[in-house]
Amino acid sequence: MPTPTKGPRLGGGPAHERLILANLATSLFEHGRITTTETKAKRLRPLAERLITFAKRGDLAARRRVLTVVRDKGVVHTLFTEIAPTMAERQGGYTRITKVGNRKGDNAPMAVIELVLEPVSPKQAVVKEAEKAASKAAKKPAAKKPAAADEKPAAEETPAAEAEATATDEAPAADAAAEEKSEA
Repeated sequence: MPTPTKGPRLGGGPAHERLILANLATSLFEHGRITTTETKAKRLRPLAERLITFAKRGDLAARRRVLTVVRDKGVVHTLFTEIAPTMAERQGGYTRITKVGNRKGDNAPMAVIELVLEPVSPKQAVVKEAEKAASKAAKKPAAKKPAAADEKPAAEETPAAEAEATATDEAPAADAAAEEKSEA
C-alpha cells in the first residue's frame, strides 16, 4: 500500500480529497479537458490514468471498479465506449498537463489537464516493430551453439556466410558417403 502524501490534503480530510478527485475525474472524462490548480491536476493524473487502464480491459469487473470512483453511469459509458478504444494502442501517458499561469483572484498556479486523444505516431509504431525484430534476432543466435571450437560463433556470421558454411559442411559429408559406397 502506498504511503499517504505528506502535508495538507486537498480539501482537508481524506474522504473529502477522494470526493474532489472523483469529481475532477468525472469532469475530465465528460469534457475531455478541464482547468484546475496544478496541485489538483498532478493528484488527478494517476487516478485518471488508472481508470482509463481499467476501461481498456473492458470487462464487467473493471466497469464496476470504475463505477466506485465515477458515479455517473453516462460518463462511465463514454469512458468505456469512446475514450478507451482511442487509447488502445497507447501504453500509458493518457493525460497531459499544461501550465497556464496564475489565477486572478488568489494568484494560484493553474493548469489544464486533458486527455491525449491523438493516435500513437507511426514513428513510435515503427520503433516498436524494430525492437521486436531485434529481440527475436538476439534470441535466435543465442539458441544456436557452435558445434566445434574452430567454428565462428553464430552471432558473428552473416546469413550469407551461414548458408555457405552449411553448404560446404554438407558437401564433404556427401563425398565421404559416396566414397564409402564405391569402395564397398
